[in-house]
Amino acid sequence: MKANFACHSENQGARVWRKTGEKEMPKCLKSSVKYPQSVMVWGAMSAAGVGPLCFIKGRVNAASYQEILEHFMLPSAEKLYGDEDFVFQHDLAPAHSAKTTEWFTDHGITVLNWPANSPDLNPIENLWDIVKRKLRDARPNTLDELKAAIEASWASITPQQCHRLIASMPRRIEAVISAKGFPTKY
Repeated sequence: MKANFACHSENQGARVWRKTGEKEMPKCLKSSVKYPQSVMVWGAMSAAGVGPLCFIKGRVNAASYQEILEHFMLPSAEKLYGDEDFVFQHDLAPAHSAKTTEWFTDHGITVLNWPANSPDLNPIENLWDIVKRKLRDARPNTLDELKAAIEASWASITPQQCHRLIASMPRRIEAVISAKGFPTKY
């Protein structure tokens, strides 16, 4: 699954308090970045932990997604599962087209049948949230700092965290069923 991360921007929750007459004083002003540098990242997880990250350049289409699968998903699966069978879950992004379906079939990989317009219950979204929260503390200002902070945060995710998220799937699904498809705490 992929996520987008941006360098720190002073617009992220910063507040300026000033007294009457201090409106234009330099000490009361902070510069901001309207469009901060950002990076798209692909990563994989299982109950055994996380795999390596892939920093994505440009847009993801079926061909580039298959390259990511070949060079990052397959090594992740080898690391996390060895010779065991597994089921791969991804969202229904346009890059996951019929060509990609053929790729999975050709590689003997079972893909979880995930309905369109379904609630996003993929546990990796929780890991991306953990990474983003850690980035708030790191406050990277350059693209290199951002990538390093993402990698450090990702590397700090423990197999226990991943296992807890995977083990929560039955509760997540039950919550969606109970809520008749409406939002849940997950």
